[in-house]
Amino acid sequence: MAKKIPQRHQNAPKQLLKIKIRKEDTVKVIAGRDKGKTGRVLHVNRETGRVLVEGVNMVKRHTRPNPGKGIKGGIAEREMPIHASNVMIVTSGGQSTRIGYRVEGTGTATRRIRIARKGGEILDKK
Repeated sequence: MAKKIPQRHQNAPKQLLKIKIRKEDTVKVIAGRDKGKTGRVLHVNRETGRVLVEGVNMVKRHTRPNPGKGIKGGIAEREMPIHASNVMIVTSGGQSTRIGYRVEGTGTATRRIRIARKGGEILDKK
């Protein structure tokens, strides 16, 4: 059974994880059941450290019909989130790489730009 959290810690603000992967990035799964698959990131949850990747970690869900909301019943397949440590970003050349940062600009107009550790390609789409 899970250990009970003391009352003094229950209302403490949750620490958000530092995830370098962003929405709309193309990533490759490097571990787990879907190892080797690539897909687009649909959602990033920094509280749980998980990312939702298009076409990866598909599960079947049984749904009850609800005519009021226009939901058809039956068995539906949908994606489930996977941990961010199990994916790696893919460059435009198709190479999976880690993410680094480079500071550009001077004075007050500085920006952190994401770069690929292999090759140094700029990953930000701006």
